[in-house]
Formats: sequence, C-alpha cells, structure tokens
Amino acid sequence: MEQKDDIFYIEKVKSGHINYFSYIVARYQDIVFSIALKVLRNREDAEEMAQESFIKAYNSLHTFKGTAKFSTWLYRITYNNCISEFRKKKQHFVSTSDIDVKDDTEELNLDGIPAENRAKYVKAALEKLPEEEYTLVLLYYFEDQSIEKISKVTKLSESNTKVKLFRARKKLYTILKEMLKEELYTIL
Repeated sequence: MEQKDDIFYIEKVKSGHINYFSYIVARYQDIVFSIALKVLRNREDAEEMAQESFIKAYNSLHTFKGTAKFSTWLYRITYNNCISEFRKKKQHFVSTSDIDVKDDTEELNLDGIPAENRAKYVKAALEKLPEEEYTLVLLYYFEDQSIEKISKVTKLSESNTKVKLFRARKKLYTILKEMLKEELYTIL
C-alpha cells in the first residue's frame, strides 16, 4: 500500500502534474534531512543537501523504474550526495571498521526510565554515533528498511551491512548504559 501511494504520485509527476511532487517532499523530508545532517554535521549544509537531493530525485524521476521502493532510491540519492559533499570539503569520513566496539551481551534495561525520557536518551545516544552507524540504525529501526535495501542505499554488501548494524547497535547500547550510569551517579 505504501509503495502504491508513492507510485501513484510519481506517475502523476511523470505525466506533467509537477505539483504532486510536494507529496513526496512532505513524506520524506524529515528522513532525508536527518541523513544529510548526520553525514554533514552542519544544519545549513544538511538543509542544502536535502533540497538538492529532492531536486536531483525530481530531475531523475524518469529513471526510477519501480523495481525497488521509491524510499530506497531517494535515500540512496541523499546518501550519495552527502558523501560527495562531505568528501569535497576534505573532511575525514569515519568508518565503523575503525571503531573498537565492546562485545557486551548484557541486555540494556530501560524499564526504570519513564517513556518520555527513553526517547530523549535514545536520541542523545544516536547523536553520538558516527554518521555511517547512525544512518544504518536510522534506516533499519526507524524507517523499517530491510538489510537488502540498506545495502543498496549504502553500497555495502548485505553481510557487511549486518555486521556494521550489529556493531552500531552494540555501540548504541554501550552509550546508553554510560548515559544512564552518569544519570544515576548525579542523582546519588
């Protein structure tokens, strides 16, 4: 159903009703901006890259074949634009393979924290992840994208995507645990 909605609007845009593209922008603007912000780490650059990603998607809409979900195609455009911009600025792109993640199998317990604070902690912990890990977690857990689709967006193999997602999740748990310890320490 979700893809049919996108396809409906895409077909309308392809047939000359360009005002229907606003539906696509409204639907995906938050996630496109979020990906751009995490990669570029600058709000103004992220806003510009998000806008450029939608322009590029609009101009390339005729190449969208519908064999994959439109969201996957759009995320791929965004990710590629941002990585290109990031490299132009000659900044160092941190790879998750450079990060030593402690393999801690202990379950993270957030039961003692009220639901409204859980979201705050998770968001703060996500912000501490490097851009590639953040993107993987965002696409998998918050956008419900499959490993296969994420690997297409990031150009990683499916097995590499799984490994990096596993490491990112473990790192996120470690960050959350440390944040909770700090919170408990300040209360005591």
